[in-house]
Amino acid sequence: MISSFELPLSPVSAAFSGIEWDPLNKLVLCNDEKLLLRSAEANTIDYTLTDGEHANAYAKLLLKVLDEASGPLSKQYGKNVLSEADALKYLYSGPMGVVLHYAIVKLYEVIVCVRERKETSSVSIRSTFYTEDGSLIDDWRPLLRILYRGGTADHFAQMGAALCLAYILLPACPSQKRKSWNIKYSTVKEPLQSLVSWIASQLQSSAGTSLSSVTPTLTALMTRAEAREIFIGNGGIGYLARHLRSSETNGWKQNGASVQQLYELAFCLWTLTYESSDSASARESFARDGAVSSLVDLVSSAPREKVVRVSLSALRNLAQCMPTAESDTGNGKVTAAPAFMTEMIGCGLMKSIDHMKTRQWKDPDIIDDIEVLYYLLIANYKDMSRWDIYKSEVECGQLNWGVLHTEDFFKQNVKKFEGPEGNFKLLKVLISLLSSEDDDVRAIACFDIGEFVHYYPNGRLIVKRFGAKQLVLPLIEHENPELSRHALQCLSKMMITNWLVSNR
Repeated sequence: MISSFELPLSPVSAAFSGIEWDPLNKLVLCNDEKLLLRSAEANTIDYTLTDGEHANAYAKLLLKVLDEASGPLSKQYGKNVLSEADALKYLYSGPMGVVLHYAIVKLYEVIVCVRERKETSSVSIRSTFYTEDGSLIDDWRPLLRILYRGGTADHFAQMGAALCLAYILLPACPSQKRKSWNIKYSTVKEPLQSLVSWIASQLQSSAGTSLSSVTPTLTALMTRAEAREIFIGNGGIGYLARHLRSSETNGWKQNGASVQQLYELAFCLWTLTYESSDSASARESFARDGAVSSLVDLVSSAPREKVVRVSLSALRNLAQCMPTAESDTGNGKVTAAPAFMTEMIGCGLMKSIDHMKTRQWKDPDIIDDIEVLYYLLIANYKDMSRWDIYKSEVECGQLNWGVLHTEDFFKQNVKKFEGPEGNFKLLKVLISLLSSEDDDVRAIACFDIGEFVHYYPNGRLIVKRFGAKQLVLPLIEHENPELSRHALQCLSKMMITNWLVSNR
């Protein structure tokens, strides 16, 4: 579903040809090492990697250069590729930064070249980066240091180092199923955990630059079950869901690069849904961290068909995990997961699927996913009470005008707001929706809170205790007339002491 990532040009790539190895005493290179670097520059990469011994020696030399050149940075090169004149200024004023980029680019070229060769080739990832007994070579450590070093972040260096490290480590994962290579996963587990932890720490940031540094590596890692398990343990599902939710407000959908980034995030969530059937922690994360609502939003508003495809497939996987119910799609029985189905219904997926069924799709996978989800949604909707649907809507923050937001509904169901523990948990969530960015959601929340006050004994004191009054007051002067009207009506119901007596 996703193609291999290509490392972009380094901002200082125009200065690479100007690097002279002899004056760079900090690198502590012997004559043979300098000769090997010059030879690799003068010849094609295939020639340099003629046999396993040469490939191993060249890779280790590049890692040594990385180790000597890396250190805390005081400046960034930016994202744009610099002109030769500007790039050479950096080379002459501070050569180690340019050398660092050069070594990363060359190491990436080595990895790409050996990955493309057949498993039986004498030169492979196994022969280049692992010892004869199958242990990872110790020389990999500079790659991790680049990720964790202090100073101003060098995003190209971090992106390249992370991607190189991932491609080196992934073949050792047992799920890779290359038993003939006889690689020891035990020597890879610690660096893999460190790499995933670094990615998770970057995802905690809302900065686009941090995101662009990690999404290429993350998409590569998520193809392996071992990396997915570690990522889930680091709270990864929640971080992905949060970035997907913020995509709407950040306007990522307005340009091609952002759409690709959105696709990569959705792709990663899709791969993680395959863990939901066997992993309780994965199911808990999907249920707790808003991933379902993020995927439903993508289905209804994604700018490209490829984003819709992975989002639909992810929702289908979640709908079919934890088999506790069955639905006949016409092509056989399909198991469904009521917990996720309830959330999908509450988030408005049924409306989106109804609309999607009328569209023409080029991808047959999309058509199949739409059909399966349609029958699962219909089957579960029939089994849900109106209160179940309302509860799911509130929990998803997706309120829409309809029969669930009427006087009759609140007359029949207002007591259920107490909850099984009597803590009015759903009412608190409803009140929190007064801070939603969607005017319709806030208007409906105002109406519902007013109806609760109207029909629940002493309801006005309860909503005041939970802070509803302070949130409703500013909405009275909102520029949206519908929101302002519903806020005023809600506040009036909270303020009139004898509301219950005079309106019954």
